[in-house]
Amino acid sequence: MNKPPKPKQKRGRKSLKDMGDEAEFVELPSDEVLGKKLYYSIGEVCDLFHINPSSIRYWETEFTFLKPRKNKKGDRFFNATEVKKVHLIYYLLRYKKYTIEAAKDYLKQHKNDSETDVRFELVKSLQQIKQFLLALKADL
Repeated sequence: MNKPPKPKQKRGRKSLKDMGDEAEFVELPSDEVLGKKLYYSIGEVCDLFHINPSSIRYWETEFTFLKPRKNKKGDRFFNATEVKKVHLIYYLLRYKKYTIEAAKDYLKQHKNDSETDVRFELVKSLQQIKQFLLALKADL
């Protein structure tokens, strides 16, 4: 007697495979588009990366270089450079699957390393090319 497959649960922690699959589809807008707005709310940043606001608030406590601006009410606002920092953290944690401690160590070792920035930009451009090619393949 065959049992029907269990439906996927929407609660609880996602598997590393699911997080990796989602990480591949994140597209950060270009610098020109990011620069059009002075500040982004935490909700807008979460929509860019498909994550919960609690993740960004937690990353803010763990990574000291991430310091979004806050108003008197306590709402967080991210400028373009802060959004790029969130993207770097997201890349290390979700795409490369580093732990928080490993990501901290990586960032400490490569703090002033311009090679890291170049490598990160290269990976972003390769991801954009991959998305373009996948879209082109789907159109065939």
